[in-house]
Amino acid sequence: MKRYSPSDEVDFAIVGSGAAGGVMAHELARSGFSVVVLEQGPWLTEKDFSHDPLDPLYHPERSLSNELQMQTRRAKETDTAEKGHWIGVGRCVGGGTVHFTANYWRCPEIEFQQATRLGVPDGSSVADWPITYKDLEPYYTKVDWEIGVSGKAGYPFEPWRSKDYPVPPLPIKSEGVLCERGANKLGWHAWPAPLAIISRPYRGREACIACGPCGGFGCEVQAKSSTLVAMIPGAVATSRCEIRPDSYVRKIEMGKNGRVSGVTYFDKDKKEIYQRAKAVVLSANGVYTPTLLLLSATAAFPNGLANSSGQVGRNIMFDAGASAEALFEYDVNGWKGVDVSRVIWDFFEVPKGLGLYGGGGLDMRATHWSLAGGSTWPGEPTWGREWKKRSRDYFNRRVQANAHASALPVSTNRIDLDPTEKDPWGVAVPRLTFTAHPLDTKLSQFFTDRARELLQAAGAVKMSELKPATASTGGGAHLLGTCRMGNNRATSVTDSDHRAHDIPNLFIVDGSSLVTSTRGQPTMTIQALAFRAADRISHLAKSGSI
Repeated sequence: MKRYSPSDEVDFAIVGSGAAGGVMAHELARSGFSVVVLEQGPWLTEKDFSHDPLDPLYHPERSLSNELQMQTRRAKETDTAEKGHWIGVGRCVGGGTVHFTANYWRCPEIEFQQATRLGVPDGSSVADWPITYKDLEPYYTKVDWEIGVSGKAGYPFEPWRSKDYPVPPLPIKSEGVLCERGANKLGWHAWPAPLAIISRPYRGREACIACGPCGGFGCEVQAKSSTLVAMIPGAVATSRCEIRPDSYVRKIEMGKNGRVSGVTYFDKDKKEIYQRAKAVVLSANGVYTPTLLLLSATAAFPNGLANSSGQVGRNIMFDAGASAEALFEYDVNGWKGVDVSRVIWDFFEVPKGLGLYGGGGLDMRATHWSLAGGSTWPGEPTWGREWKKRSRDYFNRRVQANAHASALPVSTNRIDLDPTEKDPWGVAVPRLTFTAHPLDTKLSQFFTDRARELLQAAGAVKMSELKPATASTGGGAHLLGTCRMGNNRATSVTDSDHRAHDIPNLFIVDGSSLVTSTRGQPTMTIQALAFRAADRISHLAKSGSI
């Protein structure tokens, strides 16, 4: 791998190596630019991954959310924020793509023009995107073929596509059969799930072998199309890209000319290092990208970099999702293999006349929590003799119907810096202020009802409802909207090329760029935007416009 000195002025310093950062590294390096990728976590490989349910990636040194990433949270401005872990972050090379479920949904065309076509609900900050589905479709297709997505074209609820999937869908699982059974009874349409997990060998990677629990775990055979295996190797192979793990960026540095000059980060020994760069790409996710901008405030930008609009950190969106659980009278054994094999998109646009806004989809999957406490049932023993009698049933017969739905942006839902709490490096932690929009809670209830219907129609014998995810204080792994793109400098942070309105050589490419929440499955859209951004940024750089 190419090694750069911090004193070398590379063309691009990229902060983060996940869904967007890995794509940016791959594309910019392949376009001939020198690139340093700064990733706060370690560089793991297949030998580091385990499918032991008692030993997943939830360890401090391998880390999703842990003490290294404390946050605080409150419902409204007048509340005192409480410490906790309310976001899921992949702290390793490849980011959250290393352990994600790998649902890869395209947005429907209406997603990009909701304000115009559906209106702006009171109390929300819904806006049209500065681009359309037609602009992004070639890049959705590029995600399919460059990343490696399995699926089947022709679903009537999917937006139009210019090309089929590169590999067919993965085999249907038992809970997928149940999903089809329930959907057929209800007059809905179950379809093979599009997944960033390959069903056949593809570009030197092995196909899925259904080895065990998938979501939340790294893939030991490289079937999961993480940027760790699908993008990072190609970037490194150019001999123009250095991946620098264990590098925790704390500040974006500004030069005297109103342009960024590089980034300052802590290495694994907590030593501060300044990496020079001609341009900086922030791909640190929808929480830590705005946090970095706020941490990098200067006399010229007292409210944070790129924040003349006051929009940095605002409009944060999670999923307005919902779910229900059930026990079946026979073993389903859905814990083995990929999480999802069938999806239902009949409600990508919710029925009119119900006072709802947005839409979403459903799937069915097993709950593969560990036997040490997860394999139980509400109101029943969690340990001891009685628990042992039923634990096998709980683990093998339990199925969840999940809904993934849109959430409304609200300007008062935001990320800022906690005034008192610091992380282990002495850096202020992000503070979330969040209360779900009433229409999100209503949408969650609508999908909870649909989830229950689906399980009952599939033959469930015992039902348990879960509380809608966004009905209270928010949280999750999908961190969206905090540096939204737009044509109006007063209401957005970047333009449609992902360039910060205020700083010509600063780019923001991750979930924070999104204007709306993508029906609850944003990763494919984040990567399509990243491929498009790389094209646009390469053109700007080669034309001398950065």
